[in-house]
Amino acid sequence: MKTAFFSLREYDELPFCEEYSKKYNIDYTYTAQYPNEENLSIAQGCDAISITPCEITEKFMEKLSSYNIKYIICRSIGYDHVPYECAKRNGIKVCAVSYPPDCVANYAIMLMLMASRQVKEIMLRNETQDFSLKGKMGRDISDLTIGVIGTGNIGAAVIKHLSGFGCKILAYNIFEVEELKQYAKFVTLDELYKNSDIITLHLASNPQTYHIINDETFNKMKDGVIIVNTARGTLIDSKALIKNIKSGKVSSAGLDVIENENDICYHNQSGKVMDNDEMAVLKSFPNVIYTAHMAFYTKTTVSNMIEKSFEALKYYERGEANPYEVCM
Repeated sequence: MKTAFFSLREYDELPFCEEYSKKYNIDYTYTAQYPNEENLSIAQGCDAISITPCEITEKFMEKLSSYNIKYIICRSIGYDHVPYECAKRNGIKVCAVSYPPDCVANYAIMLMLMASRQVKEIMLRNETQDFSLKGKMGRDISDLTIGVIGTGNIGAAVIKHLSGFGCKILAYNIFEVEELKQYAKFVTLDELYKNSDIITLHLASNPQTYHIINDETFNKMKDGVIIVNTARGTLIDSKALIKNIKSGKVSSAGLDVIENENDICYHNQSGKVMDNDEMAVLKSFPNVIYTAHMAFYTKTTVSNMIEKSFEALKYYERGEANPYEVCM
């Protein structure tokens, strides 16, 4: 068994590749670049490829099939960047790894705290030695109502960790989770929109959740609502978010992800013209924090993502049921 890693970071992922390649007895090759027409050939002779969120076209999929690639392993929880039906038609199975939810949950709470206390504005003005108080007054998270949309592993961790702050917590999920009812009240989406001071998103990206936050839903929210997104950029209509920040409907936002960020994050883009107008506008606002998809980024998580990439292949090598395989 052999796998080709794309967009592999030599400064953090490569040492774990060395370690887990030996542990699972699976060979690998790699490139630091995203997959493209020129470098896709490194997958020849491999059984699988491993990728971070990036553009995988149907043309790529057909080329991978011609190389007899059997598996695509996503080094991420999300797999919406892979055209699943095309992979299925080409006989390629898709896996998505998992990692402990605390890293993203804690990051989301950090963004809530930073947004509610106007930390970006404070830091920007500190740079010019403006240490005045005017315009920097924040809100105490303990006095606020937090709406958590999505109560999977990460959303559940957010709710549990937030319970220690003394804030009121509302939750929405397709299925209510009994264990979480000691910390949060499950409500309808409209109730959550109407009553939340902060709304944090913890949903997968799929056709049902695409632009779940849009102009219509913003109209249902409180004036001055804070929006936090550490899940997937496609959950929020960026144009609608910009419009509602300008109007003051949204008082601030903490965004780890935004739309159309694939092939932008994780690489030094200094001096380049970015083909993402909404990113440029959002970054320009003093009340918007954008951290370029960093919520996952801890030593524990990176180790998990690499190890589980090898582990997923080991399941296939042994002919065993694979818990990381995506089934749609």
